[in-house]
Amino acid sequence: MLRRNAALLALLLPLAACGTSDPAAAPTNGTAQGSQAQPRSETAATVIPKPSPSATLAALEPRSCDAEIGKAAAAQRVHVCRNVSPATHPPCNAANSCAMIEDEIARSCALFDGDGQPMPGCLVDPTSSRAAADVVRRYYAAIDARDFGTAWTQWGDDGRPGQTLAAFEKGFAHTRATKVTIGALGPSEGAAGSVYQTVPVTVAATLDDGTAQRFTGSYVVRRVNGVDGASASQLRWHIESAQLRPAPSK
Repeated sequence: MLRRNAALLALLLPLAACGTSDPAAAPTNGTAQGSQAQPRSETAATVIPKPSPSATLAALEPRSCDAEIGKAAAAQRVHVCRNVSPATHPPCNAANSCAMIEDEIARSCALFDGDGQPMPGCLVDPTSSRAAADVVRRYYAAIDARDFGTAWTQWGDDGRPGQTLAAFEKGFAHTRATKVTIGALGPSEGAAGSVYQTVPVTVAATLDDGTAQRFTGSYVVRRVNGVDGASASQLRWHIESAQLRPAPSK
């Protein structure tokens, strides 16, 4: 059971070629915190069936927003996205994941925050704790939709430090589904020109062999706070670090 927990935790917090000082990078006091997957014992009792290559490829295909929430609801999100996005070719298309569309809405609303009247569709204060928690929601929604590019950039424009997008995606090759539940948010904290928000989470994940696991812990989400010369990306919330541990199944 501990090996399965460690293996799944490595999928939730893939760290291949990471080499960062992220506190989730190594277990402490016997608790798995973003540790690398442990090898499974190749015995009759513990061998896990491996999917065929074609099944694995199918599992990695992104799921459209149409498929996630239906055509009518997806069309509504696309409409809001197109109204607020300043991009010439925005990702406001129901063929993309809902997470990608929501990310473009959040990016656009943050870009115009404080510049004139709020635009219709910008319902969340981009500097608020709720906006910080939405980063974690989008992260897991993107993973669940197999839109790993959108998930990766929730760590910032360049993704998770020390990890390529290819390595990030490979870590989820055998993940069938993920779901996150956000806990009660405490006050944000400021330090050295940045604002930090701790986001408590409970994560449920299912592997392609049917193994279901739960994890609890938290993400720390960060943004730059009014620093001269800060870019639009720096002024947006992004994941700074994560710490998860196995939790008893319900």
